[in-house]
Amino acid sequence: MASKRVGVIGGGQLAWMMAGEAQALGIELIVQTPHPDDPAVSLATDVILAAIDDATATAELATRCDVITFENEFINLAALQPLEATVRFSPSLKALSPLLDKYHQRCYLQQIGLPMPHFLALEPGATSPVEVITANGFVFPLVAKARRHGYDGYGTFIVHNPLGLETLCNRDPKPLLMVEDYIPYQKELAVIAARSLNGEVKIYPVVETIQVEAVCRRVMVPALIEPEISREIEQMTRQILEQLEIVGVLGLELFLTQEGKILVNEIAPRTHNSGHYTLDACLTSQFAIQLQAVTGLPLGSIGLKSSGAAMVNLLGYEYSHQDYQSKRDQIASIPHTYLHWYGKTESRPGRKLGHVTVLTNKNWGEESVQAAQEKLLQTVKQIEQIWYF
Repeated sequence: MASKRVGVIGGGQLAWMMAGEAQALGIELIVQTPHPDDPAVSLATDVILAAIDDATATAELATRCDVITFENEFINLAALQPLEATVRFSPSLKALSPLLDKYHQRCYLQQIGLPMPHFLALEPGATSPVEVITANGFVFPLVAKARRHGYDGYGTFIVHNPLGLETLCNRDPKPLLMVEDYIPYQKELAVIAARSLNGEVKIYPVVETIQVEAVCRRVMVPALIEPEISREIEQMTRQILEQLEIVGVLGLELFLTQEGKILVNEIAPRTHNSGHYTLDACLTSQFAIQLQAVTGLPLGSIGLKSSGAAMVNLLGYEYSHQDYQSKRDQIASIPHTYLHWYGKTESRPGRKLGHVTVLTNKNWGEESVQAAQEKLLQTVKQIEQIWYF
């Protein structure tokens, strides 16, 4: 029997979009989130106002729902484990265990044989991190990452020289870091997939993500890559889903190298920014399929409604409390666009305030996917011109 009450740890825009789909599916959504003005609060059936790592609050959440899922990975796994006797977590805590720490995630991917950049953990307070990385075959530039709680570019650093690494490692408090090779990639790619309670798997099209200052600016759907590359990515994604026995949605970020090789960048065991286009471009969105997966409902069709799409993140570019209504009205007036505004009360540089999906126009006729994407790109640039200038 399908569960009808879903708890979500986190109340940001991912939970907000999930809440909209929950209403359509007749599912009650109860969120645990710290602030009354967090996006999901306005649409949730019920709210527990508490920090997302507050296990006492999660124990209360467990009494109000049949299954608990997650908006992000910023959880205290050990504190949640005693609750497994009273409520089902999806994904399971066992599935999440190797993924929450980026270094542990890399070790897991290595264990199951997936390709990734060369990596190394830097112990906090190491006397000479430059000697350590040099002895392990690293050269500058390299990438340093916070092992926990990094998102949207926060906690990711491109380090160009020894002084930069020493400065980063000597911050107070001492950060828990890992380093990996800097990959001069041809494209950054991503894919969203879902696995149900009974093991059914659905994999959305591989997309290309374009980053600006380590934050995703836009997503192009589908990625213009060779079919064998898509098949390889789908195979990797299925392997991760099945070996971890994930129940729910997973986002996988990848690099396509200059040599045409695929390397795994990161796994996100949840709905993901690169899949926001699915709200308007697919028959079933990543948020609906997440709810279907964790409640035991059949997974919906994930086919595209048009030949292609683009998604543009509306990122904060200043510190303010504006609602940008004039800019939003201009963007919403562009044909074939769908604007989603998260209702956040504060803007700051790099913060995701909303997104816009653009679909290909049927009047374009039977053009190639590449030609259609070139036209989509014109609209994308128009949106970015309105928003950022």
